[in-house]
Amino acid sequence: MFYFLSKIFWFFIQPLNLTIFLLLAGLIAGMLSRRRLAVTGSVLAFAILALSAWTSLGAMMLNPLEERFPKPPLPAKVDGIVVLGGGFEGAINLARGGYELNSSGDRMVETAILARRFPQAKVVVSGGNGSLFLDGEGDADTAPRLLGSLGVSADRLVLEDKSRNTYENAVFSRELVKPKPGETWLLVTSAFHMPRAKGLFDKAGFPTIPWPVDYRTTGKEGVGFFRDNAADSLENTTIAVREWIGLFAYWLSGRIDEPFPAPGG
Repeated sequence: MFYFLSKIFWFFIQPLNLTIFLLLAGLIAGMLSRRRLAVTGSVLAFAILALSAWTSLGAMMLNPLEERFPKPPLPAKVDGIVVLGGGFEGAINLARGGYELNSSGDRMVETAILARRFPQAKVVVSGGNGSLFLDGEGDADTAPRLLGSLGVSADRLVLEDKSRNTYENAVFSRELVKPKPGETWLLVTSAFHMPRAKGLFDKAGFPTIPWPVDYRTTGKEGVGFFRDNAADSLENTTIAVREWIGLFAYWLSGRIDEPFPAPGG
């Protein structure tokens, strides 16, 4: 139920969709001669879209997420690497049988690099099809083609293809590999996603060393206009809103212990 409610809620609240719904509400209000409601809906829609696309709001919201878990020194020994899905174009790969990467593809590239650096480490790819409306191939189904092409042998891969969200990533991955005390596992995901992911893996009883990748900010964000192109700024705002809402929702539901997990938490 949590999965379906979260997907439906996010469909309506993400900035671009919310803008469309507000414009539609304003249009309907105008047709019904409710001028004040029409103006309110239109102004709110413009404000949300303008702030999301033309300002540094998204980058400023992302930056504290990305700074929360700095990348540590590599340990001398690594028993396993867990990479969270979200780096592939699932619909395209399902249709074409390739391994097209999206803007979070750094997760998979970094995993291949780490796997070559630690040739004895197991590699867990966690991610099914997490979309409620769109068909697509899960990352755990696509990853063997890419990682195999980059020299990671199939016998090292542990494929978790049932999870639909980060909570299930953590729980299902732990069930699959049953990490032993004293083992060292790296957790690879986007830097903005690491606080939520690390909190969930800790709660699931799967100790990991966070290994953030896929940074979207410089670390020197400030208030400004037109700091980036509109499409990237809108994407940053959308990602940031989703992550902050996700952290709060998982904390309220008891799936993480803190609203903003931190190192050593």
